[in-house]
Amino acid sequence: MPAPGLEDAGRRTSAGRLKMLLILLVCAAPVIASYLSYFVIRPEGRTNYSTLIDPQRPLPEGLPLADLQGRAVAAKSLLGQWLLVVVSGGTCDAACEKQLWLQRQLREALGRDKDRIDKLWLIVDDQPVRAETLQAMNAGDPVTVLRVPREALAQWLQPQAGGALERHFYIVDPLGNWMMRAPAEADAPKLRRDLEKLMRGSAGWDNAGRP
Repeated sequence: MPAPGLEDAGRRTSAGRLKMLLILLVCAAPVIASYLSYFVIRPEGRTNYSTLIDPQRPLPEGLPLADLQGRAVAAKSLLGQWLLVVVSGGTCDAACEKQLWLQRQLREALGRDKDRIDKLWLIVDDQPVRAETLQAMNAGDPVTVLRVPREALAQWLQPQAGGALERHFYIVDPLGNWMMRAPAEADAPKLRRDLEKLMRGSAGWDNAGRP
């Protein structure tokens, strides 16, 4: 049989290990809880302003994208960074120009995280884009401008019931999942807070600047 001293030492060692494990769990609990609440549990009481898309909708691999010169662009080329998406026709009326201006301001407001987000403008018709609009949107960090048939895009992105594709911002994660839609006539400060939370919660998912 073990000597009494050895038994006491074994109990003390076990108790010490248990205490250390409990301390580690207590320290880690807030981090684990915040991660689960933001990414897994998704309670109704969450404070996000934009609508979460559940289940998320992956970018169709065969989405027929083309640049303004008519050259085909592979959908997978958009992966790797967050996308802040604006949808409109090529003529880009006043509401469209406001969306594009706000898209730029929202990205700039993210400071050091801004390079983790691409500004994407999807044009859903064959109308030419005014040179003045392109010049304005390419001042500073340029916008990625692509054409896509409305019918094809509507198989992926969808507006609020009864609304139009052009009235919303759409947020796509670095894996290509459409995961959030801002309300029509979005409130800029509230949408910025959504983007800031996404940046904080997704560090390490993506790279700053597209390769």
